[in-house]
Order: sequence, then C-alpha cells, then structure tokens
Amino acid sequence: MVLKKSFLFLAFAMVSVIALLYGIDPQWFARTFLGVADLSVDFAHILRAVMCLYLALGAFWLFCAVTDSHEDTAILTTIVFAGGLVVGRLLSFGVDGFPSPLFVFYAILESAVIPLAWWVYKQPN
Repeated sequence: MVLKKSFLFLAFAMVSVIALLYGIDPQWFARTFLGVADLSVDFAHILRAVMCLYLALGAFWLFCAVTDSHEDTAILTTIVFAGGLVVGRLLSFGVDGFPSPLFVFYAILESAVIPLAWWVYKQPN
C-alpha cells in the first residue's frame, strides 16, 4: 500500500512541475526551452490547456493516494497517460523529426513510467 501511495505522490509531483512549467508563463517556457521568441495566443492557449489537463490528472492521483480509494485505477491512468504521450511523441519523431532535447527527455521519462507503473499496479495491496 505504501508503495502505491508513494508512486501516486511522485506522479502527482512530477506532472505538476511539468504542467506549471508549461502554463504559468507560456512565453517564458517557449523562449527558454523551445527557442521561440514570439509565441502566438493560440499556442499559449494550448500550453495553458495542457497545464490544466496535467493538473487535473495529478489532482486525481493525489486524491487517490490521500483517501486510500481507487489507487489501482489511478495507477492505471498513469499508464494510459504516459502511454498516450509516448505514442504521440513516437509518431511525431517519425513524421516531424526529433524535437528539442527537452521533449526527447520527456519521451524517455514517460517510457520509463509505463513498466514502473505496471509493476507497482501488480503489487498486492
């Protein structure tokens, strides 16, 4: 049980940091990590929407860890979340080429989350 809670707390913390980097100041994020000097309103809108999507999932994981309910479901959603991101990134790598090093790092991190989350999920309660 402690392992599952710890995993969910870690998932919450990681996704929250990434979300806040994207969305608190999209102009700063794009300039600092993507080399984009002038960010359009539409792109800023997408980054803020992604921020809130990540924070919503993170809040669900935190809720499940704190309340001792739906921990297994929450862990499964981390697999779906990371898996969806990895598939999208791999598709983009093939179609668009390699992005900035930050997004390559995210792909590696997300790929590592999937087997780890599956292992945590399979542990007894």
